[in-house]
Parts: sequence; structure tokens; C-alpha cells
Amino acid sequence: MLRKFAMLSAIAVFAMAGSAWAGEYGSPAEAKAMLEKAIAAVNANKAKALEMFTKGEGGFKDRDLYPYCGGPDGNFTAHPSLVGKSLKDLKDKAGKPLGVDVYAAAKDGVIVEVSYMWPRPGQTDPVNKVVYVTKVGDQVCAVGYYK
Repeated sequence: MLRKFAMLSAIAVFAMAGSAWAGEYGSPAEAKAMLEKAIAAVNANKAKALEMFTKGEGGFKDRDLYPYCGGPDGNFTAHPSLVGKSLKDLKDKAGKPLGVDVYAAAKDGVIVEVSYMWPRPGQTDPVNKVVYVTKVGDQVCAVGYYK
């Protein structure tokens, strides 16, 4: 009985430690996995997916990871705070036209990387952000992580 209790205690400690090891910020693998999940959601029901992305529902908000999308007109169709604003005209904190780069890189069925300088959520100093980008139907969607 004591041995069983010790084993269960050890499992609980490792489980708690595992969530701490997950880190304060999302990883490249987690960002890519979220984009793959977002692609499936857009393909299943675009309107519902875009709404979930914007609201951070359904597992589409994890620490600093979240999907965003832009429509054929270049405006955000999903984002925690920029829906309706121009993604194509957006520049990073160093003046790089990140929206143009994101749209230029997006290809159907292919996930590519685009880098730009952007502050982490809740911060003001820009850091290197790498986004995984793809095109899903008429949407350009991305999920990024911060280096």
C-alpha cells in the first residue's frame, strides 16, 4: 500500500512538473500544431473557426500562441484585437511590411515561415516573432511564436 502511494505521488509530481516545463511561452512545435488545427477548423466551418480564433475558444489561445487570419481584401478576419483592420498594411516595429510578407508567403497546402519584430502580448519591446503561414481557401492564416 505504501509503495502504491509513493508511486502515485511520484506520478503526480512529474505531471505537475511537466506543465511547468511547458514554459511560459509557446514553442515552435506548439505553434505549428495550432496552425494545423486551425487549418482543419477553417476547412470544416470557416465562419465558426474565425470566430473561435478571435475569441480564443476551442484551444485557439495558449499562452502567447493564437491564430490570426486575413481575407482576400487584406483585412483581418480573425485576431484577438484587430478584426476589420488591414493586415496587408501592417508593419512591424522596425518598419518591415509584415502583412505584405505574410500574404506573399501564403500558399495553399504549404506551411512556411515569416519573421518580423513584434512585442509579446502585454509587453512593449519588440522581439523576433516567427509565424507559420498558409493559405486555406480564401484565408491567409498564421500562428507565431516568439524567439
